[in-house]
Amino acid sequence: MSVADLSGKIPNNVDLKSDRRLLRALESWQPKFIDWWMEMGPEGFQADDVYLRTAISVDRAGWAHFGHVRMPEYRWGIFLADPVPDRKIPFGDFAGQPAWQTVPGEYRNMLRRIIVTQADTEPASVEQQRLLGQTAPSLYDMRNLFQVNVEEGRHLWAMVYLLQTYFGRDGREEAEDLLHRRSGNADKPRILTTFNDPCEDWLSFFMFTTFTDRDGKFQLQALAQSGFDPLSRTCRFMLTEEAHHMFVGETGVQRVVQRTCEVMSEVGSDAADVRRAGAVDLATIQKYLNQWFSSSVDLFGGERSSNAATFFATGLKGRFMEEERYTDHVCLEGTYELPIVQGDRLSVEQVPLRNAMNEVLRDDYVDDCENTVRRWNLVLQNHGREERLYLPHRRFNRRVGEYAIGEFGETRFDPQGNLISEHEWTRRRDEWLPTAADLAFVKGLMHPVVEPGKIAAWIAPPKKGINDQPFEFEYVRHPAA
Repeated sequence: MSVADLSGKIPNNVDLKSDRRLLRALESWQPKFIDWWMEMGPEGFQADDVYLRTAISVDRAGWAHFGHVRMPEYRWGIFLADPVPDRKIPFGDFAGQPAWQTVPGEYRNMLRRIIVTQADTEPASVEQQRLLGQTAPSLYDMRNLFQVNVEEGRHLWAMVYLLQTYFGRDGREEAEDLLHRRSGNADKPRILTTFNDPCEDWLSFFMFTTFTDRDGKFQLQALAQSGFDPLSRTCRFMLTEEAHHMFVGETGVQRVVQRTCEVMSEVGSDAADVRRAGAVDLATIQKYLNQWFSSSVDLFGGERSSNAATFFATGLKGRFMEEERYTDHVCLEGTYELPIVQGDRLSVEQVPLRNAMNEVLRDDYVDDCENTVRRWNLVLQNHGREERLYLPHRRFNRRVGEYAIGEFGETRFDPQGNLISEHEWTRRRDEWLPTAADLAFVKGLMHPVVEPGKIAAWIAPPKKGINDQPFEFEYVRHPAA
C-alpha cells in the first residue's frame, strides 16, 4: 500500500519529495489555485469553519478525516489508488500488453486532450455553484454543497498533477488555462456546454449532482480502464469521492419530493395550491429533471464518433467496468443498432461498435438514471400518490449528436423520443422545460436557513446526518447562525 505524506504543503501519496522540479511546479501553481478559489469559490463563506471530510490516504477503511476547517485552508492533495501489480491494458489494439507508466509519444496530444477535458469540468462546477451557499435550506445542505465544491477542487488537483508530471511545458500551460476559463463566460467559457449552464437554485443543484455528477461517474469509470496507468489510478480514487456527490443530488431531490407529498396531503395536488403552500409542484420538478438529464446526456458526445473509436482502439478510454462486464475487449466485428433521422422518420443503422462507444457508455448511464428515478417514485408510492416522475428519452432536447437541434430547428423530439415538428415543439416546450416563471418561482423559495436543526419549508430534512452526526449538528459555523 502506498504511503501518504501529509506533512508538506501538498498532501500526496505519489512521493513528490523525490521530484523537486515537479514539486516546485506544483507549489508554484498552488497560490494561483487559491487565488482562483477565493475569486470563484463559495462566496461569503471563506472564513467559516465547515465540517468537511479530507482525503488522507487511499485505504478503504479510513481514507478520510472529518473535522471543521476553513475552506481556503482545506488540504487539497494528490492521491492515486494503489497500483495493480503487473497490470495489463484491458482493451483495444494493445489488450494484454503491459499498462503504460509513461505517455506513449504517438498518443500524447490525444491523451492530453482527454485529461484537460475532464479536468475542466471540476472548477467549472464550483463556479456554477458559487452563490448557492447564500440560499442554503439548512446547514446540513450548506455543508454538503461545500463538500462537493472542495472535492471538485481536489479532482482538479489530481488532473493537474497528471498534466504537470507527464506533459512538460504543455501540461503547465494547460494547468494555467484551467484557472483562466470561466463557466458561462462569453470570451473564455468552459469546454463543455453543460458546464456553462446557470445553476442558480437548489433544485438545479440537486439535479446537477444527480445527473451531471453521474455522468462524471461513468466518464471516470471509463478512464479508470485506461491503459495509461497513472490516469487509471487517479480516476479510481476520484470515484471514491464522486459517490457522495451523487448521494447529495439523489437524496436532495428525494427530500424535495417528500416535502411536496406532505404538502399535497394537506392542500391537494393542484400545482397552484402546492406553490401557494411553499412547496415545489411535481410538474416543475419534472421540468427540472428533463432539463438537467437532457443536458447531461450531451456530455457523452456524439452517437457516432471517430474519436471514441480511436480512444478505445488505443487503449486510452474503455467502457463502464470494461474488465468485469465484457468478454470481447477488441470490438472489431460487432455493431450497434442506432436509430437515425431520415427525413420525417427514424430508421435503424448498424454502426461499427468502436464508433458507437459513446452510446454504449450512455446506455449504462441511462439505466442508472432510470434506477434513480424509480427510487424517487417510491416516495410518491409510499405516500399513496398515483403521480410518477419519469426519465425523458435520450433524444429529447439534445444539443450534441445525431438528435441535436438542427440549424433551422428541424430536428425535434418529445420526451418520449418521438420525432415532432418545430411547430409542435414551440407549442409544447413550456410543458416540458422550465419557463422563466418556473425559474422565478423556484428561486423565490430560496431563502437561507442558517440555524442548526432548522430547514426551509420546501424540502424535508434528511433521514440522518453526516458521519453519524445529528441533523442539529453545527455543520457550518456561520456568523449569522
